[in-house]
Amino acid sequence: MQITIGKLAAAGGVGVETIRYYQRRGLLATPARTGGDGWGGGIRRYDADDLRRLKFIRAAQGAGFTLDEIGELLELEVGDDRVQVRHLARQRIEALDAKIAQMTETRAALARLADQCVASDKGPCPILRAFEAF
Repeated sequence: MQITIGKLAAAGGVGVETIRYYQRRGLLATPARTGGDGWGGGIRRYDADDLRRLKFIRAAQGAGFTLDEIGELLELEVGDDRVQVRHLARQRIEALDAKIAQMTETRAALARLADQCVASDKGPCPILRAFEAF
């Protein structure tokens, strides 16, 4: 399989600029140009490994990993360092648990404010008053 950056982006569900950004971050390789004459000639061709790596990056992002963490995971993949991969996964789980707890608390506070808003139509709206306090 040899595809252009546009087809790689489409197959990975991202834009071309995202591919270029991942390349600048060192997450994806930038292949040499093929064919063409002189400066800027030729086309970069990507293969199945590039697509697999792109899909890996996207899946890891979906799991909440940062691009720095994804870079580390990609390095660990080469050495099959399961201990460190598990450590990173557990750190991500802790961060997600903290975020879930915060969002649950925020949801409960907003629900209380919505109930207060419904309870009376006199005076300023409790929701808007709460947001002004920040």
